[in-house]
Amino acid sequence: MCFVFRRLCVGKMTAQEVRLCALLLREHFGEVVEKVGTHLLRSGAQNLRTIIHETGISLDLVKKSLCVLMQHGTCVYSSGRKGPGSPTEYRTTYDLILRILRYPRYIYTAKTLYGDTGELIIEELLQRGHMTMSSTVKTVADRLTQNMEEGRSMDYNEVTSAFSKLVETHFLQRCPPMMATTTTTTTTTDTATPATPATPATPGTPAAPPTPESFPDCYKVPHVTLTGRGKRQLSSEDGEDQRNAKRAKLDSETHGDEGIYWQVNFERFHLHFRDQAIIGAVANKLDQTSSEIVRTMLRMSEVTTSPTATCTKPLSANEIFRSLPTTYNIPRPILDQYLTLLVDDPMEFVGKAGESGGGMYVVNLHRSLANLARATLESVVQERFGSRSARIFRLLLRKHHLEQKQVEDFAMIPAKEAKDMLYTLLSQNLVQLQEIPKTPDYAPSRTFYLYTVNQLPTARMLLQNCYKTVANLIERRLFETSNSKRLLEKSQRIEAILASLQASGAEPEQLTEVEEMITASEKQQLESLRLHINKLDSAENQVDETIFLLESYINSTATSTS
Repeated sequence: MCFVFRRLCVGKMTAQEVRLCALLLREHFGEVVEKVGTHLLRSGAQNLRTIIHETGISLDLVKKSLCVLMQHGTCVYSSGRKGPGSPTEYRTTYDLILRILRYPRYIYTAKTLYGDTGELIIEELLQRGHMTMSSTVKTVADRLTQNMEEGRSMDYNEVTSAFSKLVETHFLQRCPPMMATTTTTTTTTDTATPATPATPATPGTPAAPPTPESFPDCYKVPHVTLTGRGKRQLSSEDGEDQRNAKRAKLDSETHGDEGIYWQVNFERFHLHFRDQAIIGAVANKLDQTSSEIVRTMLRMSEVTTSPTATCTKPLSANEIFRSLPTTYNIPRPILDQYLTLLVDDPMEFVGKAGESGGGMYVVNLHRSLANLARATLESVVQERFGSRSARIFRLLLRKHHLEQKQVEDFAMIPAKEAKDMLYTLLSQNLVQLQEIPKTPDYAPSRTFYLYTVNQLPTARMLLQNCYKTVANLIERRLFETSNSKRLLEKSQRIEAILASLQASGAEPEQLTEVEEMITASEKQQLESLRLHINKLDSAENQVDETIFLLESYINSTATSTS
C-alpha cells in the first residue's frame, strides 16, 4: 500500500502506461471518462474547476465521470494542499486503473476457490464497484436461478454463506466509511462512493487515502435478515410493469446492512497470485510433493505474515508435518529430506531459520520473486535472440561483471559470435557496459570494459514492453470488433429472437427459419472472428501474468529498500 501511495504523490506516468490506461477506461467506461481519467494521470491532483477548464468538458459530465472513477476505486479525493478551505482535489494513478486488466483473473480465481456462486459475487462487485451484502446476495441468487432448470431456484442462504467465506478469507472487505473533507466548495462528494475518501492534508502535502484495514470492522460480516430464494426474470413484455413494481418493493425493504458497502480486496488476490506463482515454480523445478509442502507453509502463515514481509514467519518441521494434507502420506524422515532439498536448491524458495522443533523454516517471498523475475528475463532473451544469447545473459547474471574475452571462454562461444551477441544485447539495453579506467585519462588501452546485467532496470524496461504489447492487443481487438460490428449486431438480434421463440414454445420450423437468416459465409466469418478474438483475449491474459510477476518483483525491491 505504501508503494501505491508513493506513486500517488510523486512520479510521472510513462507514455505506455498512460496509453494502456486510456484504452482500458475507454473500453469499460466510455470516451468522456477516458478523457477525464487520462487528464488526471498526466496532470496529477487537481480540483474540479481546473479539470473542467483544462478538459473543456461540462460540469455535469465531469462530475459524473469522477463519480464513475471513484465508484470503481480508480480515483481518490482529498482536501486541497493549500490547507483548510481549499477546493477538494482528485487524483488517480496507473496502479488503480491497470487492475481492470486483471478482472478476468480475479473472477476465474473466485470460481476456482468458491465455485459459480463466488464467481458471480466477484463479477457483480467488479462491475458495480461496491454493493451492499443484501443487494449482492439477491442479484447473484437471481442470476443463478435464471440458469437453473425450470422449478429449481437458488436459496439466499447459500449465496450468503459463499459471501461470508470470501470475507473470512479477506477476498472481500468493507469500504472505508465516508470522511468529511475540509472544503466548502462544489465537489462530487454528494454522489461519490464511500470507498475512496482521504484524510485531510497538511498544507503543501497530499493526503494518503485511508486503507480499509485501518478500520476495525473491515472484515466483520453484518447480520442480514434475508430469507427466500432467487427469482427468474419475466421474459414477456407484459411483465415489465410487474418487474418494476417488484424492484421498487425490494429497494424499499430493509435487511440490516444499509450503508455498509463491500468491495473486492485486490491486495488479497495479488497475494494469492504471488503464492500460486511460487508454488507453480516449485512444482516445475522439483516435483508435486515439494510444491505441496510449500503450499502448506504459505497457507499456515497467511494470517501471521505481513503483505510486504520478505519471508514468512518461521515454522517448525513438526508444525509442517502436522498440517500437511492427509492425502499426502509422507513419513517424517521423507519430509525432512524434502525440506533439506528445498533449502539447498539454488532458487532459494525455502530458507532455514533455526534448529528448534526439528528445524525452523521460512518461505523466502522476495527472493523467490527475484528468481522468478530472473527466469522471466532469461526466457525473453532466449525467445528473441536464441539459446546462445540466453547462455551469455545467464552467465552475466551469475558472474555480474565479465570482460568480452571472459564471456567467450566461460560461455564456450567463438569470439566473433560472442561479440555480435553481446553488441545485440547491448543495443537492446538488456546488457550494460561499464568502464573502469586504470588512469584518469580514460585511455582505451588502459581501461577495463566489463559487461554486466542490472536485473531491476532490465525488469522495468521489460514491464514497459509488456504494457505496450497489451495496449496493442486491445487496439487490435477493438479494431476487429468495429470492422465486424454490423455482423455482430445481426447475430445478437437473431440470438435474441431465437431465445424469445424458444421461451414461448415455438415450432422447430420457425426456429430453423430464423437460423437461416444468417448465411453460411456469415457463419464462417463469425466463427473466424470469435477464434481471433479468443486468441487476443488469451494473449492479453498471458502477458498480464508476466506483468504481475514483474510488478511484484519491482514492488518488493521498493519495500525492501524503504
